[in-house]
Amino acid sequence: MQARLEQWKQYLLTGVSHVIPFIASGGILIALAISLAPMTGKGPDFSHAPMLKLILDIGASAFALLLPVLAGYIAYARSGKPALVAGMVGGQIAHTVNAGFLGALIAGLLAGWVVELLKKMPVGKALKPLMPILIMPILSSLAIGALMFEVLGVPIADLMVAMGAWLKSMGGANAMALGALLGAMVAFDMGGPVNKVAFFFGASMIAEGQYQVMGAVAAAVCIPPLGLGLATKLRKSLWSEQEREAGSAALGMGMIGITEGAIPFAAADPLRVIPTIVAGSALGGMLAMLGGV
Repeated sequence: MQARLEQWKQYLLTGVSHVIPFIASGGILIALAISLAPMTGKGPDFSHAPMLKLILDIGASAFALLLPVLAGYIAYARSGKPALVAGMVGGQIAHTVNAGFLGALIAGLLAGWVVELLKKMPVGKALKPLMPILIMPILSSLAIGALMFEVLGVPIADLMVAMGAWLKSMGGANAMALGALLGAMVAFDMGGPVNKVAFFFGASMIAEGQYQVMGAVAAAVCIPPLGLGLATKLRKSLWSEQEREAGSAALGMGMIGITEGAIPFAAADPLRVIPTIVAGSALGGMLAMLGGV
């Protein structure tokens, strides 16, 4: 049972690791365009800034690939290249029917499972070369497409809408608690599965029109490496030369949102470092949510 759970976790992490560059590049381009555009009461005005509008559109295009890439590489992790097509088709359908990241996760896992079944089909020698490049992609895409359009898509989309509405309705203490929880998750394993769940949840909520969740996550992501890096600069005498060098690297990584910069410190002294950075990121996520980041 434990080995099976580890396998499923690896499938999900493979999908998430491939999709993070799309989230990062698309998100940074969108943020860059919005931050430089003239701001009006209705939001950023791109009518006299064609270059910024181009940057915005490119970033949005990168972001649009999020769900197909996620589902495709979850399927790929489970069943190899023959599953890529069905996974990406399922992820694109999840986008089309507004089933969001949850729909893409399910589509990717199902696509890998369907291809696993197809690999066990007895076929003649003449058809064997066509199975991985033609027959399996076609049959698995048909199966996943039908499931997503006709069976799973709408219920998952309704769940995502309800989740988005719940988050939008959160105010005061509830929103702060969510920010603190996500912040703690981000710092807990510094780029591991728990961190990725919080990060991807925040990113997926952007598509639901809920931006504050990602604001809290983005703030929390930076805190462990920045905090530890600053500590090595403010009280140099407490740290070895090697730790001070790691602190400089952590500062650089913290500035671009790489939580893994804290790992050397946590590995050396986990009982003190991990609770400290979890508390710091929880506070940061809570304050970001409170401030409407």
